[in-house]
Amino acid sequence: MSKKKHLVVLSGAGISAESGIKTFRDSGGLWEGHDVMEVASPDGWRRNRMLVQDFYNQRRKQLLECEPNLAHFTLAKLEQEYDVSIITQNVDDLHERAGSTKVVHLHGELKKAQSTLDPTLVYDLDHWEIKEGDKCERGSQLRPFIVWFGEQVPLMEEAMRIASSADIFVVIGTSLQVYPAAGLVDFVPSHSKVFLIDTTNPGVRLDKKVVYILENATSGIITLENMLKSEI
Repeated sequence: MSKKKHLVVLSGAGISAESGIKTFRDSGGLWEGHDVMEVASPDGWRRNRMLVQDFYNQRRKQLLECEPNLAHFTLAKLEQEYDVSIITQNVDDLHERAGSTKVVHLHGELKKAQSTLDPTLVYDLDHWEIKEGDKCERGSQLRPFIVWFGEQVPLMEEAMRIASSADIFVVIGTSLQVYPAAGLVDFVPSHSKVFLIDTTNPGVRLDKKVVYILENATSGIITLENMLKSEI
């Protein structure tokens, strides 16, 4: 049996938006009314951690009401034909709930908490709320397990390694405006096929030949699947 081709996916907010998860870049988005630095930075946490906790508690509560969509399920189904690795900028668990087995969360995970004293102490949450007084085993307050602006992206090196081994690289639901994640396409081998699924051309110069699928995630993934089938 021949080895499966490595299909690497970089997913962004656009794929989750179709499941009802709002994004801070939308005019009516979840972050409206908050300066982004108030709720997604270490300084914001130090100034008003009750606001930050409440913000992510509400996002976590909303996630409980959302379900994976066709794009998530199709990516999971592609594991039958390909060795699929997903690198996501999203902090939801919709890829996993759809059945994807190899998912790297660059920006953290909403359903986890971390110690404010030791960032290596990470805990799964079985409820939607982190409260003041919820502490890690070393006695410090728990905070959202989210990579905030100004913080290092711990899994970036792993993501670069994954991207550098791609036979097929798919960008879905992201405008390639958020770095360092947007730079992952630079690590894709020159011989690899690159597809970009989004409703608009991102308007950034890519030093690779890219097949643009100018559709939303749920319709674009079907177009991609049919393109891939024609090559098998």
